[in-house]
Amino acid sequence: MRGFLLAGALHWLEHFHVDGLRVDAVASMLYRDYSRAPGQWVPNRLGGRENLEAVAFLRELNTVVHERCPGALTIAEESTAWPGVTASAASGGLGFDFKWNMGWMHDTLRYLSLDPIHRAWHHQDMTFGTVYAWSEAFVLPLSHDEVVHGKGSMLRKCPGDDWQRFAGLRAYYGFMWAHPGKKLLFMGGELAQWQEWNHDAELDWALLDHPMHRGVHTLVRDLNALYRELPALHELDHSPAGFQWVVGDDHQNSVFAWLRRPAPGSGDVVLAIANMTPVPRYGYRVGVPFAGCWHERLNTDAACYGGSNVGNDGAVMAQPTPAHGQDASLVLTLPPLATLILQHAGAQA
Repeated sequence: MRGFLLAGALHWLEHFHVDGLRVDAVASMLYRDYSRAPGQWVPNRLGGRENLEAVAFLRELNTVVHERCPGALTIAEESTAWPGVTASAASGGLGFDFKWNMGWMHDTLRYLSLDPIHRAWHHQDMTFGTVYAWSEAFVLPLSHDEVVHGKGSMLRKCPGDDWQRFAGLRAYYGFMWAHPGKKLLFMGGELAQWQEWNHDAELDWALLDHPMHRGVHTLVRDLNALYRELPALHELDHSPAGFQWVVGDDHQNSVFAWLRRPAPGSGDVVLAIANMTPVPRYGYRVGVPFAGCWHERLNTDAACYGGSNVGNDGAVMAQPTPAHGQDASLVLTLPPLATLILQHAGAQA
């Protein structure tokens, strides 16, 4: 059976040349008592609940795949706190390249579905992910599982009128792209489809004839381009050295601000700030580590994305006023239901 499963995995990689494999429901493999009542499972030879044979197979799978197919990715959909999912098999881990961050996904989608007036009491749903963000190499998954079986499309998850739905979704995507962790967006999410995914039909491509849907599509394209361009947004995704909260406790205004840093000497520091209410914030002071000019590289409220075009005219000069433990600060206009990404010009991390 091990040989059959390994051969199946290698066939997809070596003959069909897929980029990688996602292993579903890893938790149900790792624990003998997974979804079983007392008396319905048999302990392992050591008397524990761990499925030792499954652990050995997953290590073998990842070892063989990485030996035979260098560059191929293996990703675990694992929903528990099993340690070392992405640690090497040689060091006692399972050997996966990445693990889906199910906790981040559940927490932030729960927050996204709330009326903004209630978000102040659920602020931690957006911040808790950074408590454990570096315990594994994570992928932030907005997968097929989240847009089927009555869960609603990404756009349908957002509350409010149509304008607020689109703005909230754009702000959420901006938050996600600037958050530590690799990105996964299931097809149709970039179109802001109204309907759930239907495996018997094509995507709703005709939506791109409508400006608001085209705006979300353009935003995802620009987020991807910026993500590749700025090392701070991807180089240290799995290291605490690449992330720092600046404003993580402003639950009253539902505002979040954080710094992303690249590897030393490889790029500029980036500030991301999200306003998750439909109320613009004027004169909002945010601490930053460097004086000088900060360029507004992306604003999810820009008119080209279907937004109201509230912003900071493309750039802001830092003031020599310390704030939030930083040496300087910016005084910003925060658009409603929007995420800003600003890049410091001149002083590399």
